[in-house]
Amino acid sequence: MITAIVLIKTSVDRIPEIAESIAALESVSEVFSVTGTYDLIAMVRVQHHEDLAEVIPGRISKIPGVEATDTHVAFRTYSQHDLEAAFAIGLDS
Repeated sequence: MITAIVLIKTSVDRIPEIAESIAALESVSEVFSVTGTYDLIAMVRVQHHEDLAEVIPGRISKIPGVEATDTHVAFRTYSQHDLEAAFAIGLDS
């Protein structure tokens, strides 16, 4: 699974509607409304690197009100959930 973090600049008067449109897209797992240079951050998860082109410039960037995107592809994912699952392997509940 490939994870991309997409920083999104939008029309500020339509942030909630744009966030909902992005969140409804297949391969988008979460959308965060944030402070700072960008208005939204979307987490995109796809099976193949080539699929990022379909989702980000092909769908997200075409949503009315999306002004710019800046995409960061994750090399590796670390999370508390993953650590707990790893330590639980082989343990009886």
